Amino acid sequence: MGKSFIKGIIAAAFALVFSSSAGAQANDGTDAKVKEYAERYNLLVSKLGVDGVGVETVLNNWAAVAPDDVNMLTGRFSYYFAKSQRTEVVQKEQGKFMGAAPVLVLKDSTGTDVNYFQETFYNDSLYTLSMKYLDRAIRLDSDRLDLRFLKATALVAYEKESPDMALAYLEKLADENVLVDGQWEYPGVEMSDTLFCSLMQEYCYTFFNIGSKGAYSAFYRLSEKMLGYYPDEVVFMDNMGSYYLVAENDSKTAMKYYSKVLKKAPDDYTAIKNSVLIARKQKNTKMEKKYLEKLAGISTGQEKLAAEARLKFLQQ
Repeated sequence: MGKSFIKGIIAAAFALVFSSSAGAQANDGTDAKVKEYAERYNLLVSKLGVDGVGVETVLNNWAAVAPDDVNMLTGRFSYYFAKSQRTEVVQKEQGKFMGAAPVLVLKDSTGTDVNYFQETFYNDSLYTLSMKYLDRAIRLDSDRLDLRFLKATALVAYEKESPDMALAYLEKLADENVLVDGQWEYPGVEMSDTLFCSLMQEYCYTFFNIGSKGAYSAFYRLSEKMLGYYPDEVVFMDNMGSYYLVAENDSKTAMKYYSKVLKKAPDDYTAIKNSVLIARKQKNTKMEKKYLEKLAGISTGQEKLAAEARLKFLQQ
């Protein structure tokens, strides 16, 4: 999921900026020029995309009359961030890249698979320019959580399999969230601890799905950070179990976390499902039957039928 998921949340963030820009400027009649340029920008973006023909000219004119307009600055970020990217199909030895399967698999002269992946590369000058505009927008409206996450998303996309800057930024954001007692602004959304945790979990999930050594480390550290602040949010405890199960191949430690999760949330799907997998891997029939019963009780459709069939087979 990694790469497509990152593109999806970047697109969602751009859409949020686009919609908030239209709404904010439409309600502000004090500056006709600003309203005019905002409307032109929104029209162009809706038809041609954030880096379409004419967008830069509108943004330049907008900046001339309102150099500190946050929506204009965010539009400039979107424009230069999109312009900084180019996509190529490249050969890699690994089986997955950014959580995605190869777009093409060929055979070499020995019959060995040769994997080709789609990868996005960045022009550093344009990327740096885009982040300069976003950082300025954040300084001008530091309570806007959507802008903070927009920056985190851009960092994840830029760093790819080594998300060191993205992790540091998200850890700092988690610390700041406690200092401001969760008092953020997020256009069109009512803020809550639940929402903040859900948004942070999206990044944990992204790191996990990227699947590189550096991304697994970021997954662990961000999950650990969030669990420290929100000990009752079992999703981060699940994350710890998943880290040990997948990244460290340590089923024993993973099971300790899943057991803790199930004490707090007896119907937690992730803990139950992975406990079944651990039991099967260890050939522990008694343990597998225990968690298969739980899985059959909380699942539906084909998964429920499969759990019941496996349980019936083990009971013979």
